[in-house]
Amino acid sequence: MLSGLTNLTNSVPCPSILAAMAKKHGSQTVNLYEAKTRLSELVDRAAAGEEIVIAKAGSPKARLVPVSRTGKPRKPGGWEGQIWIADDFDAPLPSEILKRFVE
Repeated sequence: MLSGLTNLTNSVPCPSILAAMAKKHGSQTVNLYEAKTRLSELVDRAAAGEEIVIAKAGSPKARLVPVSRTGKPRKPGGWEGQIWIADDFDAPLPSEILKRFVE
């Protein structure tokens, strides 16, 4: 991805290139140490829709993005009349079945 755009002194992507990529994609790049010390704040920002790129030694390693909900929220009560629970559901097991669990 950034193979030809590296700082030859330490073989990591140039910070200016990382900043340009972050600006182009609407994200902010933070280093790993900063991410560890400000994790709660960064999670709140990601939950609000911002994308955070976490870099180690100047190289992007992870993205912190909001969780997207897929599908519709669950609506309880959709199985009424379609399932039932037997009256003896929680009754003790018959001895011939129970003995197989204690063998």
